[in-house]
Amino acid sequence: MNVVDPIQPVQLSITVKASIERAFRVFTAEYDTWWPRTHHIGKSPMKKAIIEGRKNGRCYTEQEDGSECDWGTVLEWDPPHRFVMAWQITHEWGYEPDLAKSSEVEVRFSPEPGGYTRVDLEHRYFERQGDGGKNMRQAVSAPNGWTGLFKLYQAKVEN
Repeated sequence: MNVVDPIQPVQLSITVKASIERAFRVFTAEYDTWWPRTHHIGKSPMKKAIIEGRKNGRCYTEQEDGSECDWGTVLEWDPPHRFVMAWQITHEWGYEPDLAKSSEVEVRFSPEPGGYTRVDLEHRYFERQGDGGKNMRQAVSAPNGWTGLFKLYQAKVEN
């Protein structure tokens, strides 16, 4: 049996000035309002980014040419506390239909005193992507990966 060494997950935390309900809603239902148009795997420019708010919901983009491009699946849905999604994007920025070959993103929301919410993100299981897993981890941990995305999210949720 071939055992693949685990690749260290990417873990980030921020505290936002918003209720837990608002923090969750902006991250999920209002995902399109803060996600950058440059970050997609569709063949045409991105028109809208969508996370369907339910277990087994699709994570996808609508493209300007009218097509849709899947990029993930909601695995767990527990509003407003947490959700988990399969990150079905390959290291070559294509769609991976096989969940067993996809990494995973968990986002947890915890109320903090004074009307704040702590948002913890863990992007894990890069080793499922085989040889490309290390490249994907490097990409999502780069400044324009989750760190930059969290800044965009924070600006929107606190607006």
